[in-house]
Amino acid sequence: MDTVNFVTRRLLMMIPTLWVIATLTFFMMRLAPGGPFLAERDIPVAAKEQLMRKYGLDLPLGRQYLRFLGNTVRFDFGPSYKFPQRQVSEIIREAFPVSAELGAWALLLAILLGVPIGVIAALRQNTPVDYASMAAALIGVSVPNFVLGPVLVLGFSLTVFLFPPALWQGWQSRVLPVLTLSAAYIAYIARLTRAGMLEVLRQDFIRTAMAKGLPDRMVVFKHALKLGILPVVSFLGPAAARIVTGSIVIETIFAIPGLGRHLVNGAFNRDYTLVLGVVLFYAVFLMVLNLVVDVAYTRLDPRVELK
Repeated sequence: MDTVNFVTRRLLMMIPTLWVIATLTFFMMRLAPGGPFLAERDIPVAAKEQLMRKYGLDLPLGRQYLRFLGNTVRFDFGPSYKFPQRQVSEIIREAFPVSAELGAWALLLAILLGVPIGVIAALRQNTPVDYASMAAALIGVSVPNFVLGPVLVLGFSLTVFLFPPALWQGWQSRVLPVLTLSAAYIAYIARLTRAGMLEVLRQDFIRTAMAKGLPDRMVVFKHALKLGILPVVSFLGPAAARIVTGSIVIETIFAIPGLGRHLVNGAFNRDYTLVLGVVLFYAVFLMVLNLVVDVAYTRLDPRVELK
């Protein structure tokens, strides 16, 4: 029952938060220099006025805002200004699965590699294995993905011709962008796992389990790991958000048709409806994702209460 109440409260809290995000985005886009039809220099004045009237841009700003809120409640963002033949919801449905798949593979790889590296480093503290693991993690954090991506393309696509350099067709085309996007998160998760495991391994209940003669493998994986990865679980919510929403650089380098590219192009083109739709969609997605992580955290650590 506590979980249901917690989830209900969080869902209700999303409403004013989304309203603030929608309002800020709306006025920032409207007050930014330029407009959706500014680049069309040869367009006749009468045709431009007709376009403005068609999209309601000739109305006072307050009326435009109220109309936007009404459409948002119905999840109707209208057509894209840049691609008037396509609805914003259609663009989101088409592009988001690509960004989500890229982010999911990157996060999965980061967990599968980062957690074992962190556990091994903690069990071999102050040994060459520990130093080498943390040095590799430091390199992973320090090298930006806009540097790592072209380096991987140069090495694996243009030198040894092992993987395609771009596009999103087949599993081979997913290898390099996933590696590029996950590198920093492998490093973060490895360092968090190491720190968490070192703290747990010094706890009295771990010493008691070892004193009882339990095998080291059982002590580590059954007792220590469950609490040792709690910092990683806390990190997964923001990490997933940053991976999915922050993949615009990766999508640009590897020409991936994801939602991040639409967001940036929409901002450059002053495509109001597209930017507003994408921003609100990401906001809802990230709030739900953080809610899931918070609930999962309490399942791993019963000492944490939902409030």
